[in-house]
Amino acid sequence: MTPKDNTTAQDEAEAPFRIGELARRVGATPRTVRYYEELGLLPDRGRSEGAHRLYDQEDEARLADLIRIRDLLGLTLAELRDWMDAEAARAVLRERWHGPDALASEDRAQILGESLRHVETQVSLVRARRAALEQLEDELLEKRRRIRMLRDEFEEQV
Repeated sequence: MTPKDNTTAQDEAEAPFRIGELARRVGATPRTVRYYEELGLLPDRGRSEGAHRLYDQEDEARLADLIRIRDLLGLTLAELRDWMDAEAARAVLRERWHGPDALASEDRAQILGESLRHVETQVSLVRARRAALEQLEDELLEKRRRIRMLRDEFEEQV
């Protein structure tokens, strides 16, 4: 029995994987992964002995979130960075909240206040995108109204 035979599907899922596998798992390209890493949106986790970038499930989840938010909201890279910074800050706050040290109620109140500010940042980004989409919809509805009006006038003349 080879060592490979002793690995389970869970071991393989948790094992570090290379950039092509990460890209495949989230439906992106290796170029996108590299670009997001260069921008600091994905952490640089280092490289294997063969100088290959290595990623884990945490990287996969973060990249999947990046792509989902980018596609849903159409955020600029700066806005995407703000979004992910808020997510990272909230993750740190969650660790503090659930940490081994019992927190005083003042500490918990501070954590909740900080968490709220980070979520408010994200809500603001969503609302800005929604407002832009509503404006675009209004413009298209006005164009449709004018076209229908011209069509009706044209049909009356014919």
